[in-house]
Amino acid sequence: MRQQLRGLPEKLAARVARHLVAAGQLIDTDPQTAYQHTLAARARAARIAVVREACGEAAYAAGEFAEALSEFRAAKRMNGVNDYLPLMADCERALGRPDKALALAKSPAVANLAQEQQAEMTIVEAGARRDLGELDAALRTLENAPLRSRTRAPWVVRLRYAYADTLLAAGREEEAVVWFHRTAGIDGEGITDAAERLGEIEGLVVTDTTDGEHELSED
Repeated sequence: MRQQLRGLPEKLAARVARHLVAAGQLIDTDPQTAYQHTLAARARAARIAVVREACGEAAYAAGEFAEALSEFRAAKRMNGVNDYLPLMADCERALGRPDKALALAKSPAVANLAQEQQAEMTIVEAGARRDLGELDAALRTLENAPLRSRTRAPWVVRLRYAYADTLLAAGREEEAVVWFHRTAGIDGEGITDAAERLGEIEGLVVTDTTDGEHELSED
């Protein structure tokens, strides 16, 4: 951020930086205010890629998907970075354009993304297939991902949850329960509501055990 802002006058750079820092602090708790901070930064430094990137992320968090997509496109034009592709595809989904989301998912650039970003794109792609009523295709998309990875990284949690949820939508409840369990077992940070979903399906109460896994007991 500092490097990109060096081209601005010192006082202006400091003001833009304060808006970006404030946005970063608020994006999880007050995304609308975070978005307003990024808009203020953009009004003063619209030709700086990191400003447009921040604006896109805040707009996405605030549910302003058309604006987020526009900002990510602008940032990508400026810096050539493809990291925004999963978010851009998800914006297309949110705007009711699953076909465009799928087109982005098939971009050759996806193969060069980090594993976490590839997983996010897989989730978006499967979601777009579901939007189109193609549940079998959504399941195949997720089954080609590393669902059985031994890491407990957040992207594995999210992949497993998406697979379990899609199995349930396809009417394969027993398999869905298995994968909700596999999700809850590694979701120590509460990234998903897998444990609660199990409670709804099985009528069980979920309690934490000392090893971080989940123990199920009858309600």
